[in-house]
Amino acid sequence: MTAATNPSRIAVVAIGGNSLITDNKHPDVSHQWDAVRETSRNIADMVEVGWTTVITHGNGPQVGFILRRNELAAHEVHPTPLDLIVADTQGSIGFMLQQTLNNEFFQRKLDRQCITLITQVQVAADDPAFANPTKPIGSFMDEARAREFEREGWQVIEDAGRGWRRVVASPEPIAIVEDAAIAQAVRMGWIVVAVGGGGIPVVRNSKGELRSVYAVIDKDRASSLLATKIDADLLLISTGVEKVALNFGKPDQRFLDEMTIAEAEQYMAEGHFAPGSMKPKIEACIRFLQQSSKPDALAIITNPGNLGRALRGVTGTRIIK
Repeated sequence: MTAATNPSRIAVVAIGGNSLITDNKHPDVSHQWDAVRETSRNIADMVEVGWTTVITHGNGPQVGFILRRNELAAHEVHPTPLDLIVADTQGSIGFMLQQTLNNEFFQRKLDRQCITLITQVQVAADDPAFANPTKPIGSFMDEARAREFEREGWQVIEDAGRGWRRVVASPEPIAIVEDAAIAQAVRMGWIVVAVGGGGIPVVRNSKGELRSVYAVIDKDRASSLLATKIDADLLLISTGVEKVALNFGKPDQRFLDEMTIAEAEQYMAEGHFAPGSMKPKIEACIRFLQQSSKPDALAIITNPGNLGRALRGVTGTRIIK
């Protein structure tokens, strides 16, 4: 690859862990490859028209599979702790994105290459989230199974009408340990996969050394912080819906093409966005736009198949300053 100097447009594209599993009845790896290939085609379309992209991703279902393997194999091998599970999924999902994107670049004769950076994200040791676990991890389950986990010491919640899940602390990201390396790679024209699963949460001990903590960082919050740190022009959050809606799922549901920061804050205050699903995405977009140094910075929320159309303004929900 010939390094691209001074890329004109930088986008952080945040894809959900569930976008890698499009059919809950077929979560196996071969179907995950199919989903990743489709996602990579959409991202390659962005690169082809001039975007230098940093891809972040969720890992909720994948973490759930590893936790389940822990449980099934506990009588044979030691369990994998949560920080290593996040690192494992950064590597495995990053590898899948890396391979499929590089194949797209090769087929299109694009002089670009994708790399994956294992990323740590610093949180505060005294973050109040540690006293109030709210972040869902693992697979969805019915209430009976959830109550079994509750008896084992887990906290469980009902997640936005989609089923029950285990929850852990979700502290606020305050720094991305590898942000300078990511920014340098972007300046050189690399397509980077980073902050997978929100990053591996770490704190600094009394000696100033990094140490992992038992938590999961919200992927969209970490993506917003990363977009600010690398001075991105665009934060594009890929999720399960084509557009953001008011009164979601109700008879008077109304889709939004565009909203300002002030309008988004008003809609949040009115309770339109569910805490476990759309609200963190809206908050991430607002935070990025508020902290961006660029007057024309833009945030977009749409689903994976509409990334290109959303960039052209045909669909998706655009959030502007």
